[in-house]
Parts: sequence; C-alpha cells; structure tokens
Amino acid sequence: MSSSLSAEEFKAAQKVGWNNVAPGWREWWAMFEDGAQRLSDRLVELAEIKPGYIALDIATGIGEPALTAAKKVGPNGHVIGIDISPEMVAIARERARDAGLDAIVIFEDADAETYRYPSSLFNAVISRWGLMFLPNLVPTLQKIRVSLVPDGILSAAVWSVPDKAPVLMLALRTAAQKVGLPPLSAGSPGPFKLADTVALENSLIEGGFRNIKSETLNLRFTFNSASDFVNFHRAINAPIHAMLKNQPIEKQEEVWKGIGDVATRYSDDKGIITLDNEVICVSCQR
Repeated sequence: MSSSLSAEEFKAAQKVGWNNVAPGWREWWAMFEDGAQRLSDRLVELAEIKPGYIALDIATGIGEPALTAAKKVGPNGHVIGIDISPEMVAIARERARDAGLDAIVIFEDADAETYRYPSSLFNAVISRWGLMFLPNLVPTLQKIRVSLVPDGILSAAVWSVPDKAPVLMLALRTAAQKVGLPPLSAGSPGPFKLADTVALENSLIEGGFRNIKSETLNLRFTFNSASDFVNFHRAINAPIHAMLKNQPIEKQEEVWKGIGDVATRYSDDKGIITLDNEVICVSCQR
C-alpha cells in the first residue's frame, strides 16, 4: 500500500481488500485459528477479562478475540466486536451463532477511527492485529482510553518485524520481488507498521495510557503442503491481491508459483511446513 494515500483512501482500499478475501477466510479460518488461538487467549488474559465484564474488540475481522472474550465474560457479560469490513463481520456473526455465543457478543460493521466510543463503559478493550491498520492511531487511542472504566485495560497485538513473521512475509516478499515493488519494512503502512515496540509504546503514551507493558509471543502455523500454503494466501491475502490486480494473468501465476517454491524450502520430509512467528503484545491502563 502506497504511503502517499490519504487516510481515507487507505481505509477505503482496506475495506475493499478485506471484503474481497472474506470468502477465503470463511474457508481457511479454522486452520488459521489453530495457530492464532494462543494469541486470543493471551490478549484476554492480559486484559484481565472476568465474568460479567463488558468488552470491546477493535478490528475483529472474523471474530477474534471477541469470541474468546465472550466465553470468558459469560451470560452476564457482553462483548462488542467492530470491523471496517461488513463481509468479515458476517463471518464473525456466523461463528458466534455456531458457537452459541450470539446472545453475548454482537458484531458491528464500523470504522474503529470513527466509532462512537461511549464514555467509561468498557472494562476492557482488545485488538488482535488491528492497531497497525489505523492511519490516525493516536487520536483513536485517546477515544479508546476514554471509553474504558477507570483502571480499565487495553490489550493488543501486532506483528513483529517482517523477518519474524514468515507466515505473512514469505508470500508478501516473494510477490513484491516478482512484480518489482520494494519489500515491506517495519514502519511502512500495513501489517508491520507497529513492529517497532518503542514506536508502539510511544503511541500508547501519547494516547494517555499508563502502566504500559509489552512482551513477545510465538505463534506456530502449520500447512500440510506448499500447495496448501499457496492456496491459503490466494484465498486470504488482500495485500498480495492488491499487488497483482493490474498484472497480466501470466505474471500472477508466476508470482503464485514463486510463493510455492519458497514455501517448499521450509517443508519437512513429509512436505509439512511449520512456521514460527513472533507477535508483540501490549497491555496498558486508563
């Protein structure tokens, strides 16, 4: 995504991109959550969510960690999950119904930057891989802080530096190389914008938060084959689809073949690919 885009153009492109790959997330979410559930559990733990709590999940996507929080708050609690993509929100609602949690958690199609944050309502606010997609992060953090009860906790996770996030970067870097684009780096708009822990903590300080703590967490994603790895990214990787949308079909297929070739280097003797990834978790208080 070009840094020359305005905030509104960036968000509009994000909305289109996530809407377009929502069918792929419907197909692949179970596999992805097998690796990502550990992070949802940790964010709920860091937010100290308890039965009866009211919580907000920002940029919930397909419903996490909102659904994990809903299990924790129980029938006397309430969780709201918001996301800019109505198609992703639709999947989150399906998952809530299937899990029998739709009386506890509701999902809204909403922009996190313009959402009407109530005052002093939420015991906790959580976000998994969402903050780095907010162009106007600090003003949004200020509104999030006001929506928390006194001493309420915000817990959030972002990707670490690109080299420590191969589940994303192997495909993104290969695609960028094949179409002649510069590689994504820490701090650039997109998934690695907040990979610098100091920059992330400074944003939270500017947002008015205190007792800021950060830690790293390892997430392991497993694919049955290089072919599965390619098909996963074909289905869900909005940034790659954005890179390829103006490329001829031959170039697109060259990119996908290249991603498969790179993935093969990480396979074991049975063809299984295991990728360890680092995420940064932060927690802070109003």
